[in-house]
This record gives sequence, C-alpha cells and structure tokens, in this order.
Amino acid sequence: MKTHFKTLVLSIALIGLTACNANNKKKPVEYAQVETVKHEPTKQYIKVALLLDTSNSMDGLIDQAKAQLWDIVNELSYAKCGTNKPNLEIALYEYGNDRLNSAEGYIRQVLAFSNDLDEISKELFSLTTNGGEEYCGQVIQTSLNQLNWGKNPDDLKLVFIAGNEPFTQGKVNYKDVSVNAKEKGVTINTIFCGDYNQGISTSWKDGAVLTNGDYMAINQNKTTIHIVSPYDDEILILNQKLNKTYVIYGKIGKQKMELQAQQDTNAQGYSKANAVSRTVSKSSHLYKNETWDLVDAVELKEISVETLKDDALPEELKGKSATEIKRYISEKRKEREQIQNKIQELNAKRKVHISEQKTDAKNGLENAMTNAIKEQAKKKKYTWN
Repeated sequence: MKTHFKTLVLSIALIGLTACNANNKKKPVEYAQVETVKHEPTKQYIKVALLLDTSNSMDGLIDQAKAQLWDIVNELSYAKCGTNKPNLEIALYEYGNDRLNSAEGYIRQVLAFSNDLDEISKELFSLTTNGGEEYCGQVIQTSLNQLNWGKNPDDLKLVFIAGNEPFTQGKVNYKDVSVNAKEKGVTINTIFCGDYNQGISTSWKDGAVLTNGDYMAINQNKTTIHIVSPYDDEILILNQKLNKTYVIYGKIGKQKMELQAQQDTNAQGYSKANAVSRTVSKSSHLYKNETWDLVDAVELKEISVETLKDDALPEELKGKSATEIKRYISEKRKEREQIQNKIQELNAKRKVHISEQKTDAKNGLENAMTNAIKEQAKKKKYTWN
C-alpha cells in the first residue's frame, strides 16, 4: 500500500511570506475594462511549492492538513521582517496518482504561485487519493522548471514534499535535482509519513540535507486536537458581519464570494474551533481579495474607480458617481477594519485560554510545518511576535 502524505504539504504551503525590503508602492492602474492587471513584482517574497502525494492510504493525512490549514496561516500572520508584515504565496502540485498522466510522471500542477487562500483551501478539499507511482525527484524538478521562482537572491524559496515511499523512485535522481535547486536558491524540505528512522533509510532525510533543508517525520493518522474557547461564538458572529463588508465587482465577483462562503462551510465541517481559526485568518493581512472585492482592490491600488463601468458594479452601486462609490467603499473599509480588530482582540484572549489548557498534545502537521518555516525564515531576518 502506498501511504502518502499528499495533503500535508499543503498546510505548509501556507507559508509564503513577503520580504523585508519591500517598500515600493504600486501606481494606480487605469481600467477601461473591469479586469485586474498583474503588476510586475516589486517586493521580495517567500515562495513555497507544496508537493503532495495523492496515492493510496493518505486520507488521514489529508484530513489533518484540511483541519490545520488555518492555524498554520494564523501562525504565519505574526511574522515580521523589520517593520514589514510578510505576504503569502504558494504553489500546489499533486503526484503519485494513477488518474494523472503517466507520460508526465503522474504529476499535475494544481496551482501556480498564488496568494488566494480561498482558492488554496478549495483545491485542498478537492484532492482525492488513488494508487500510483511516486517519483519524488521528478515532481521536484517539474516544480523547479514550471514555476516562476524569480532571480532575487533575497527571496526565500521553499519546496515542501511529503510521502512515505522511497525518495529514490523514478528516473530523475534526487541528487541531481538538489543541485538544480541550489542553483535557483530553492531549499527542499521533506516530510516522511511514518517512522523517523525509516524515512532516513529511504533517503528522505538526504533529500533535504543536500539543500540545507529540514527533514521531518509525522504520524499521518494522528487526530487533530481542537480546543474550544468561550470566545468562539462571538468570533463566528463577527465572521458573518465581516462577510457583509465585501463588495464584488467584475465577472468573477459573485463566483468568488460563493467560494468564500463554501470555504467557511468546509472549515465548519471539521469543528467550530476550525471555523474560528479560519475567521481569524480572514482578519489578518494575509487574506486579500483584490481580484473580486472593491475594498481590497482600491486599497491595494489595483483599480481606479473612475474607470469602472456600470455593468462591472454590484446592484447597490450601479448608477452611482465615482464620488459616491468611493464613499461607499471607504465606509465598508472602516467597518471591516473595526470587525477585524475586534476579532484579533478576541483571538488574543482565545490564545491565552488555549495555552492554559492542560494538554501536551500538538498537531503533527501544524507543528512540523511552522517550526521548519520559522527556522528557515530567520535566515532572511524574519521575526515572530
């Protein structure tokens, strides 16, 4: 049986942070059409590629990743580089699944580098397992070839790969891949799903050490620990109010708002505590939706209100002047900030409550991922509050 920790990596993903020297400001983009324009990156980033094995027997690990995703995001939201707060950017691959193209090594790019947390959550929940061949060297090399890693030597570039079959399978030698990764400034981190020493004997540790990455082993069947707090209900009520501050625009606005609601439901499906963790993530700077929400788009200078066409606006803004639209967006922004600040205040009390509980249980995936990320981020002068 092939046991693979495919989804585990995903959690990790949550790690994409923005670099310290990022202080360049974007210029407003004038729109004749209502589509967002991609700016050339002017900031430094921590880019994370998550390579998830989706072969058989990894359902427990996938559940672990889904249940712990938002806790990982929240931990990353406390990162700072000087006075700057880093942003998040991750890519996702699945491999080792018979439903994938054998000619391409049973590998599929699920997402290129993205900071869309709802989209990442959606893709994580859509993953399913099936038997297959797991070629670790080939999937890492594929991510090195396909993704835009950039050439900035100050960026923190990370690969996280998880599984439990020998790291040596396939025609692409992981040692050669490690050389290519170092040339691009990419660090490879490996997560073995099983016994720590078995992972060493099957070259998982060596696959990480060659690029000065971290090797970790976890129990993929460990149950996620959810601790409730007396602040949970109030935080979830605030989440409902927070959702009402989003102002859709353009062709994808309605669809994206529905996706947001679906990911709320997915989180709630695991536990109330998990839904609370997602709400906390939505109150952080890592949760931005400038491609469909006018509040974020205007704040991040992704669009110019004056050039928005009426058919791109929600019903409540159709026929309004630019001045009226700006006033409406400003009011929604202030309302959102107040709600987010209240959520953060309650979460601070919630964290104290959780820390006081008599338990030494730690969630395997969350603990392994955040510890590795923190240690490697320190090399780029990141700190945690």
